[in-house]
Amino acid sequence: MAVRRKLLFGTAAVVAGAGALIALVLVYRPAIAPIAPPDPKSFALAEVEKGAALAAVGDCAVCHTADGGRPYAGGRALATPFGTLYATNVTPDAKTGIGSWSEEAFRRAMREGVAQDGSHLYPALPYEHFTHVSDEDLDAIYAFLMTRPPVEAAAPPNKLIPPLGFRPLLAGWKLLFLHEAPFRPAEGQNAEWNRGAYLVEGLGHCGGCHTPRNLAGGEETGHAFAGGVAEGWVAPALDGSNPAVKAWAADALYTYLRAGLDPQHSAAAGPMGPVTHDLSQVPDADVHAIATYIASQMGRRPGAAPVDQPDRALKAHPVGATLFAGACSSCHGTGAPMLQQGRPDLSLVSVLQEDDPADTIRIILQGMKPPVGDKGPTMPPFADNLTTHQVAEIAAYLRSRFSLRPAWPLLEPAVADARKEGGAE
Repeated sequence: MAVRRKLLFGTAAVVAGAGALIALVLVYRPAIAPIAPPDPKSFALAEVEKGAALAAVGDCAVCHTADGGRPYAGGRALATPFGTLYATNVTPDAKTGIGSWSEEAFRRAMREGVAQDGSHLYPALPYEHFTHVSDEDLDAIYAFLMTRPPVEAAAPPNKLIPPLGFRPLLAGWKLLFLHEAPFRPAEGQNAEWNRGAYLVEGLGHCGGCHTPRNLAGGEETGHAFAGGVAEGWVAPALDGSNPAVKAWAADALYTYLRAGLDPQHSAAAGPMGPVTHDLSQVPDADVHAIATYIASQMGRRPGAAPVDQPDRALKAHPVGATLFAGACSSCHGTGAPMLQQGRPDLSLVSVLQEDDPADTIRIILQGMKPPVGDKGPTMPPFADNLTTHQVAEIAAYLRSRFSLRPAWPLLEPAVADARKEGGAE
């Protein structure tokens, strides 16, 4: 009996030791030796310019710049279902940025989610997409970032639910969801389509927002581009289930991505606003390629006729109708001057056709502002002028008047939640 007990204990010890060894192998990543910050003049101008365009495709500035902060200096709060992450400083500051990172360290961070010191990075950096990006393009982005002004700025500590602050756990996440795969052009597709696929699936990481995620935060790869959530906003589907009244075609997508506005669809709001601003700085051919690829994912479905039922909506939501007439109709009413300037009629805008009212509510509460400077779609916020009940009434009225889809349920709680999440309470 004693011999059998010893054998069991011995076996358990071996299994536990093997498990610990495997876990250590999965978790451990060595530090890469730091370097002296490279001289910005050591990078060729053409490579820096290429890197600038690629960084714009990747929206690097969107996540790595805090509101009112210095470009690429980090500190932006990124809300996730698991807590709040703060973007890191990617300027060439040696103390708080990536100034001491070599090209090798930068590539590893982008593709494997491992920092120069060997610590694991959270997948808010979409390294599962960046595995598709070539060495040459990553080196160009590195050259661009290393020629930015260094800014000393440490990111605030993340605020995550326990135990997710323990970074070694991320090794397990990567085991499940990080599948390194260099981009392979598709046979039978032309060069423009393949260029678009490379940019959308790789640097553009469009699926990062527009694909639903599972409980562990991994993309549901079997439902690529079926719609997702970004910072509390609905990121609409980019496949055949997209609810737009007018089916998206490549030309309309190009206009929207380039200008942040398409008269037959929508104006870019929320996190999409800065994305379209960045794409306005990308080579024209690349934006055409992105539009071509996305349009191919959305398929060819027939469009629908716009809906405008003011009498029905007035009868169902008289309070909403009155509020709309007072607060909204000067810009969105029939014949309003803004409609003559290219803004889409409400009977065409996509957010009123979505199953989730989140975007409509957030636009009413927060308004819309140009991503940078004074160029781009603008709408004033109404969070301080309308009560939660009034916002819900307007949303219900809009849905009833401009869509044949089912009424949105539980609008007031949804408005209350949006106020809290948007800091508008």
